[in-house]
Amino acid sequence: FKERTYKFEPMVDQMEMHYQAEGYVLYRLSDEAKRQVELEKLEAEAQAEFERMLNPPKDADGKFIELPEGEAPDDSKALRNQFNYSERAAQTQNNPYRDRHTSTEPPPTAAFNAACTQWDIYDAYMEDQHRQHVQKEMQRAKGKPDKNKKDEVKEETRREGKEGVMHGPSMCKAVKVMERMVNQNSFSDIADDFKYWEDASDQFREGEGTLLPLWKFYNERAKRKHVTSICWNPEYYDLFAVGYGSFDFMKQSSGLICCYSLKNPSHPEYTFTTESGVMALDFHPQHSSLLAVGLYDGTVMVFDVRNKVNRPIFSSSVKTGKHTDPVWQVCWQLEEDVTKELNFFSVSSDGRVTLWNMSKSELTYQDVMQLKLVGNSKDAPDDDTTLGSLAGGCSFDFNKISDHLFVVGTEEGNIHKCSKAYNSQYLETYKGHHMSVYTVQWNYQHPKVFLSASADWTVKLWEHTNPKPVMSFDLNNAVGDVVWAPYSSTVFAAVTSDGKVHVFDLNENKHEPMCEQKIVKKAKLTKIAFNKRHPIILVGDDHGCITSLKLSPNLRKQAATTPEQEQEKLNKLMEVALKGEV
Repeated sequence: FKERTYKFEPMVDQMEMHYQAEGYVLYRLSDEAKRQVELEKLEAEAQAEFERMLNPPKDADGKFIELPEGEAPDDSKALRNQFNYSERAAQTQNNPYRDRHTSTEPPPTAAFNAACTQWDIYDAYMEDQHRQHVQKEMQRAKGKPDKNKKDEVKEETRREGKEGVMHGPSMCKAVKVMERMVNQNSFSDIADDFKYWEDASDQFREGEGTLLPLWKFYNERAKRKHVTSICWNPEYYDLFAVGYGSFDFMKQSSGLICCYSLKNPSHPEYTFTTESGVMALDFHPQHSSLLAVGLYDGTVMVFDVRNKVNRPIFSSSVKTGKHTDPVWQVCWQLEEDVTKELNFFSVSSDGRVTLWNMSKSELTYQDVMQLKLVGNSKDAPDDDTTLGSLAGGCSFDFNKISDHLFVVGTEEGNIHKCSKAYNSQYLETYKGHHMSVYTVQWNYQHPKVFLSASADWTVKLWEHTNPKPVMSFDLNNAVGDVVWAPYSSTVFAAVTSDGKVHVFDLNENKHEPMCEQKIVKKAKLTKIAFNKRHPIILVGDDHGCITSLKLSPNLRKQAATTPEQEQEKLNKLMEVALKGEV
């Protein structure tokens, strides 16, 4: 107690055993021996009684005397163990354990508390950042005992500690993660619908489906602009780019490019501005950070979204052969040879389909096709107005398998099939539309089929060996855009100027859409895009808003699994349609 310490005292046993043995011999005059003799007598009497019951006595005639009712021979005694020594054993009493306790005073304790403010946290954080930076600089300057350099390092660390910590890459990354977490909490119900919602009513209605509105992406800087292009990133399936401009010739202003993520619908991840309105966008399929842009004034640009500078890495000019009219669509060309320069195509109202090569210093161009006007009648000779004039190109798309083939939609309503090998004439001209063809797109699974959408209220299905449309769908309003679904060869979706989305599945219904749903009330839908992994689509309107929609199970059925089965499914539908025309 005086030394204020605990000491160990060994336990001392108070009993010592000199000899111990187990025996079975009893003294005959002891009480235990007498009890044993009495037990043996009882056992002998029980045994005799049992034998008497087993062998009942007989009368004078030799008949057995019946036992009284209820008495039955008990054979349990016969099975008794005659060699039971359990009560003969000499058992020694075990001494109980002794417990020894020592009481001491508890060690002294004290309660400690303190208050922490935001300033304390900030000061501690700044000191930790400064310490880490000093350690890094000391590791770099290890082996260089120059005092001047040490002084310079200290000054740099002080400067960066004050300015660079709050605006450094680590802080930006931490703030971005925090912002996404806050948005996920704010839109938790929409995130749950995106991941788990399935329309249970689809089980009871075949041939119909619905679209569930999810997030809306809106930016104040794009308040009075039209959504002119939507493009998903090929590597990050939650990232997409939106181009803002104007389809109205009299209301042209500057352009805007916003890259949004589904993880943060409140604010774009990247933003770029252009002097003229943006009309077309396309991500490179392999280098997902490269974004090709077409503008209203005919300029084409290439942005690297990883750069924080609001400046393109490549841009065309009058010297490098830029278009003289708006660029309506751009498309990257995927080269098998990695050593070749990256290139992309563009189509414009000036009648040129141009190939742009990204050289080391600037964009170089090469005209692949000049869209010449085609007369309405084959027999009528070309008049003076037709000679030398070019048709305005509105859209184009390259074949998914034969990449040298492409189709071009024009302002006159004609669609021309061209090849990169023949730049002087068309391979085929398809006449079916009467107004501008806003979109043409080849099927993902079938190499011979493509769709077209026009301002004449129709969407037409074409087979490239047939100059007439195989199917035609009247949507009762000007069609802004049409796209094939990446998961099925018979599903496509279109948007119209009355704010409706039409989803068709030709395998289910060749005449009516499976879903016709109004998305916006006082706006015109201009663009639509399917996500290649998730069952959602994006639609843009002329008020600068992008709405994400989730497809119900009936709208994303996959009856076939291989590309051959998808092609065969579409072939059967087209054969039936062609026989119906005949």
